[in-house]
Amino acid sequence: MSGPAAPPAAERTELLRALGAVSSTPPPHCGPAAAALGLPGPAAAEHTAVFVLSLPPHAAIHLGGDGKLGGEGLDRVAGFWRALGLAPPGDADHLGALLMLYAELGDAETAAHNESSRAQLRRAREALLWEHLWSWAPGYLTAVQRPGTPTLGTWARLTLDALAREARCCAVPATLPLALRAAPPPLATVLSEASAPAGSGPAGSETGDPAGHLLDLLLAPVRSGLVLTRENLREAADAAGVGYRVGERRYTLQAMLDQDPAATLGWLSGFARQWASWHIEQQPVTGPDPRRWWADRAAGTALALRNLQRRHRGG
Repeated sequence: MSGPAAPPAAERTELLRALGAVSSTPPPHCGPAAAALGLPGPAAAEHTAVFVLSLPPHAAIHLGGDGKLGGEGLDRVAGFWRALGLAPPGDADHLGALLMLYAELGDAETAAHNESSRAQLRRAREALLWEHLWSWAPGYLTAVQRPGTPTLGTWARLTLDALAREARCCAVPATLPLALRAAPPPLATVLSEASAPAGSGPAGSETGDPAGHLLDLLLAPVRSGLVLTRENLREAADAAGVGYRVGERRYTLQAMLDQDPAATLGWLSGFARQWASWHIEQQPVTGPDPRRWWADRAAGTALALRNLQRRHRGG
């Protein structure tokens, strides 16, 4: 890493604390935090639609191989809390909890009475940023901005700007975050290695459920490089000319592939290409840059899905 950076000023930590409170506290209780950010208090329906139903802000969903809550993704973040001597909360990987923890570490660093303590707290704060926030939050916050939510889209932009400022101020890491270095194989690699029995579905799999295997990979951001929401699937159904069946994303996507696999795969391929662009458009940071890692995953997914689409059209 490069030389030590100064602790964040009080206004920066207060900003991050307020941003965290908006995501972790339901209305109307998050109203004061939103007001401190110059935002109207989000409606309960909007808050629930984004943070509960469509885009739960948990690191495990974005960094875990199955794209679900809990598991190794949560364990890794909980271990960081324990390393600080803190009992990890049940939602230890929640973006709001992590933002507020970052603010607390910044305040403690500023208040430390000796350089040794300040250095220790600075290292902890920077590890939190690089390993457990910057490794996944930019993509998540990009997704929140896409549905056009009136209040939380602006909240996501403010949060992304605040994290990017912290990234510019922190010492440069020597490597990519561990969660990315140790990530499971991407969708493109798994599909290229899988067998594909004729007529078995959109992709081959040793599990005997090739279509289901593809769905699992698509819905795990760390595998596919993209975030696929219910709103995205509704848009996909309209574009592909297939019926949209209400339910869990896996069920909805399976129904779309059953109706018109080529059209659905074509839309998904284009959406993955768009995600590759969104990742690259993120604010760059010095040193190993996660945005390129994510962009490579999304670009690989786009190509793999395009190849699947061609197979269906040619069959």
